[in-house]
Amino acid sequence: MRTGSVRAVATQPRSRVRAAAALAALGALALTSCGTDVDDIAVGPGKGWPAAHHDGRNSGVSPVTGARSLTLSWSRPAAGPIERPVTIGAEGQLFLTTRTANGCAILSFQMPTGRKRFCDVLGPNAISSPTAVDGVSNVYAGDDGAVNSFNYLGQPRWRTPVAGVPVSVQFTGDSRLLTITQSGQVDVLDRQTGLRTVPTVQLLGEPDFLGNPDLTRPASGQGLDDCGTGGPQCPIANISAIDGSTGRFYVTVWQPGAPSAALIALRYADNRIQQEWRAEILTEGSATGPALSADGGTVYVGDNSERLIAVDAADGRTKWVRPLGFTPSGGISVSGDGLIIPAGDEGYLLALRDTGDSAEIAWERKDLALRGAPVQTAGDTGYTAAAIGDGLNLITFDTGTGATIDSDVLPGAKGTTTGTSVGPKGEVVVATRIGEVFVFQPE
Repeated sequence: MRTGSVRAVATQPRSRVRAAAALAALGALALTSCGTDVDDIAVGPGKGWPAAHHDGRNSGVSPVTGARSLTLSWSRPAAGPIERPVTIGAEGQLFLTTRTANGCAILSFQMPTGRKRFCDVLGPNAISSPTAVDGVSNVYAGDDGAVNSFNYLGQPRWRTPVAGVPVSVQFTGDSRLLTITQSGQVDVLDRQTGLRTVPTVQLLGEPDFLGNPDLTRPASGQGLDDCGTGGPQCPIANISAIDGSTGRFYVTVWQPGAPSAALIALRYADNRIQQEWRAEILTEGSATGPALSADGGTVYVGDNSERLIAVDAADGRTKWVRPLGFTPSGGISVSGDGLIIPAGDEGYLLALRDTGDSAEIAWERKDLALRGAPVQTAGDTGYTAAAIGDGLNLITFDTGTGATIDSDVLPGAKGTTTGTSVGPKGEVVVATRIGEVFVFQPE
């Protein structure tokens, strides 16, 4: 039968073959003409938790009115440890990166049931890369030497090579993808194709292959073990903050051999990236992602000498420095009305107010030992994981006073959490570093 089919095609009149080719060409032209260079897929802040700290500003604030009474909906292991906060699509789909024995590295769950939607194989260091989710639940994450995109079913969309592992993944104001690796490579990628839209920038400088002809490319995962603490072996340890309206973004950089780390400002505009200022202010490094005020005028960042620092976003001038008494790490939640709540697994729940030239304590809860990153929501409601007895609880608190509203056990949870995320219907998601996901529903 197969031979007969081939023979029948071969003996068709030549005119019919030409006609078929012409029709195929017209069809291809028609398909091409249906395309568009307009990207109308929403990205950035909104309902859900589209980036590690909710938005480009790293605000750690959801516009959803937070529930004041929660109940545990489900929990399940991820089969591997978790380093970055869980992201949540606009329809409630959960995404995270991990490292498992079978190579599964990017994992997705369905919000209502906890059922696994997909688990795809990536390089082992994907665990160090945060995820970002657009308006139709395409997910973006890095791994060993690449940036990747998958659709909501886990089907690969594209893969773009980079040097290192992307430890920062954010959306730009023009709906592109800004990625920065721990070795300092900065790229802006088209979300539909993965193609670079501006020339790559190397924050640590370009390698001199003429002066060092035997120079070899470092391993993709080099220095990642230091990123969690902002140590000197990890030049870029944190998720950048970006002002979508100006294109200016802020990165913590520990240049190899430098005595301390710096906060630098770059701007993505006019089809290029250029540095605007550099402030050598981060004593002993930083394990805190910078966070922007709602008006974009101030960037807040912590360092490993137990300080929270406010910096003028335009010129890098230090506005004030506030000793915390603990090392801030992870994120800094900054509300629209200027309430600042730093994270830190060695610290306690604390809220500050920026007065312009100093920071005043709004309230503090020294009885609540933090084990993750606090977040704020609309309705004066916040959430954080805290150590209660030998385990962990999800604490619901009033952001105006710091008072506990609700306390829910994370059954069997130990250690610390990667952060707290809020879903489109007010769900609260917490993941422990040892690798278990807990989802709470509003009552």
